[in-house]
Amino acid sequence: MVKVLETNGKVCPFPLVEAKSAIEEIKSGEDLVINFDCTQGTESIPKWAAEAGHSVTNFEQIGEAAWTITVQKK
Repeated sequence: MVKVLETNGKVCPFPLVEAKSAIEEIKSGEDLVINFDCTQGTESIPKWAAEAGHSVTNFEQIGEAAWTITVQKK
């Protein structure tokens, strides 16, 4: 299963806060796709994922100031 979290238009740290909550709703091995447009998230979200032991399986810029990151729950 893949859960998609749309946080475009939300200022930091809300994409990270919502990602932490959303990852709790999925099972181990499932993916959380986070779409965001807050520049700080490009550092804070991958850092959180690594510290929590989750894997980042995709991270790409999809617009001038928009990114998508896929985190696989540990």
